[in-house]
Amino acid sequence: MSLLERRVRGFRLVDLVAGGLLVALILSLYLAKTFAGRERSEIATVEHQIEAEHDRIRLLQAEVSHLEQPARIEKLSSQYLGMVPIAAKRETTPEGLAEVARRGPNS
Repeated sequence: MSLLERRVRGFRLVDLVAGGLLVALILSLYLAKTFAGRERSEIATVEHQIEAEHDRIRLLQAEVSHLEQPARIEKLSSQYLGMVPIAAKRETTPEGLAEVARRGPNS
């Protein structure tokens, strides 16, 4: 009696092995698709988070641009610190810097 002809409880042994392999293949395919679906949803979540971070970066860059406007800084410095633009008579040339340094900061 050959291996292909051998019967177990009325079924050929080859048919039982092939059926078992088929069930194992179907189960592994199902598990692979399930894991791939989970990975796909995690990837979509991460991509959504990345897009939200890009939006936040753009918003923060716009806010920095607004906060760094020279007119705004000038207004705040004069309003809170009492700073005013330097008068033209206080300007000097590069050659005159040595003289300014000798006189000190209060003159």
